[in-house]
Amino acid sequence: MISDIILNSTIKCPECGFEKEEVMNENSCAWFYDCAGCGKLLQPKPGDCCVFCSYGDVKCPPVQRSGKCCS
Repeated sequence: MISDIILNSTIKCPECGFEKEEVMNENSCAWFYDCAGCGKLLQPKPGDCCVFCSYGDVKCPPVQRSGKCCS
């Protein structure tokens, strides 16, 4: 059900440990994310569709909705 989709996810940088809550786009994945702590450009881990699935505490909305990546 679409009302069960969570749009906030806290990303944790694997480089410096900085955490920041971000609002995810409902219909697309985020392939890049600049850490506000150290400036590292994060990209998804192999097998993940986006940075939220790799480093966030909540998977992206397309994965929450269908279990599949949006691409």
